[in-house]
Amino acid sequence: MIILPRPGLRSKAQARKNVKLPGTQNNLHYWRIKPKRAHCSICKRPLQSIPRLRDSKMKKTTRTSRRANRIESGRYCSKCLQTLIKESVRQ
Repeated sequence: MIILPRPGLRSKAQARKNVKLPGTQNNLHYWRIKPKRAHCSICKRPLQSIPRLRDSKMKKTTRTSRRANRIESGRYCSKCLQTLIKESVRQ
């Protein structure tokens, strides 16, 4: 008899790991895969100081731990933001 996991766990969005239980049993445990890092919208480099958390856990963190303390910190990296500010001042 084949025992399938419940339908929500059949997708590849779940990370699988075999866990040894007491005795001679092995069991399959499921975890949500960690989301990808946030990237700069100009140069596509990963943004620093932004945690890799799912939306439900990101809401529970403080606002200062979600992003750096500068304008547009969740969208641009520091170098790209610096060039944008310099270009806006020149014009």
